[in-house]
Amino acid sequence: MKLSSGYIIVGAYADKIRRTLFAQLRDKVKSKEIDSKTVAKAAADLNKLLYEILVNKLKLDKGDVVRIMIEYEVSDGEIHWNLDSLKIEVFKRVPEEEVKPIIEDAIGRMEELEEVEEVRFEVEKAGETDLGDIVYFVKVDGEFTGALVVTPLNGEAIVRGAIVKPNPVVIEKTRIEIEEELESDLIRLVEQRGKEVDEETAERIVDEIKEMLE
Repeated sequence: MKLSSGYIIVGAYADKIRRTLFAQLRDKVKSKEIDSKTVAKAAADLNKLLYEILVNKLKLDKGDVVRIMIEYEVSDGEIHWNLDSLKIEVFKRVPEEEVKPIIEDAIGRMEELEEVEEVRFEVEKAGETDLGDIVYFVKVDGEFTGALVVTPLNGEAIVRGAIVKPNPVVIEKTRIEIEEELESDLIRLVEQRGKEVDEETAERIVDEIKEMLE
């Protein structure tokens, strides 16, 4: 069996664990397969462990949110927790005094943010490799900024590459469906996907792709 607390604030987890366990074992208590005192003790034992983890070790506040999941089994009138299955998800509450100035700063910069021009990428076919892959150069306002390697498939393509500017990102191997023309699909991929990396890593990948044409 599996017990899940659902999303609950730290200040209320103990009661939720106890109530959930009793609800799951209600029929077994009625049939005398297990005693209610045993259920209460098992819940208390688990809650002691959780207190040590959540409060003493993680130093969570009462308003932080957690979700606790653990498997257990009932045999011979006893509850046995599978501690190896214990999983705790933690969501820290950010105090209002920290959030408020960030909101105010963003609101104060609305006009500035609206004036930031959207980056418009262009892709240009640069050539083909010995293996039949197609290399595309990525540009912004006519300036070279990255490179892609495209392996065409039936109605699809596998794409990888890197962009150096305006933000260095790596586009790891991605399979895309060619919905319009390939160049348009590549631009959408560049605009939407990418793993942030340092500039040196992005430049190295771009150089490797450029060398594939030599």
